[in-house]
Amino acid sequence: MRTAASWLLPGLALIAVPASAQEVFGGVLAHGVDTPFTFDTDEGGVDLQLGYRFGRISALGFMGAPAPYVISSVHTGGETSFVGAGLSWTVGKGPVYLRPGIGLIVHDGPKLRINAQRVHTELGSRVLFEPELGLGYRISERFSLEVQWTHISHARLFNARQNPGIDMIGLRANWRVR
Repeated sequence: MRTAASWLLPGLALIAVPASAQEVFGGVLAHGVDTPFTFDTDEGGVDLQLGYRFGRISALGFMGAPAPYVISSVHTGGETSFVGAGLSWTVGKGPVYLRPGIGLIVHDGPKLRINAQRVHTELGSRVLFEPELGLGYRISERFSLEVQWTHISHARLFNARQNPGIDMIGLRANWRVR
């Protein structure tokens, strides 16, 4: 397993580089939450997420002008961590909003894991989809908080019989830098 610093440092470097960036976000999420979208992977604990959301892509106005993002999520106990990128949308102009997103991530979870019932609980492929949904509240023009759900899985594309996935639920803080 990689250390927390080896996952967060690339994320920090990405935050420092782009001049057109819009928002920095960070969060603390429960890892391996049991939901209808996952099977038990025997993982639990806490994830620290750090990311950077760029300005909206006006050329993609036909699909709502999403904002690209990069994300790094570190499991504090050495379980599955990941880095990735995707697109997110902000729905709502008032203080309360929704922020759906979809991305691709690369994770460091085990290549093979079998639980006590002899069921495979590894994630099925190194590259996974990362849908997410946040319900946010704008505290000021530059600062907002979100209740965040993040899911990682391969949607049974790489193995039709196995796809445990991992869900994370927690809080994210967003700071608008531009």
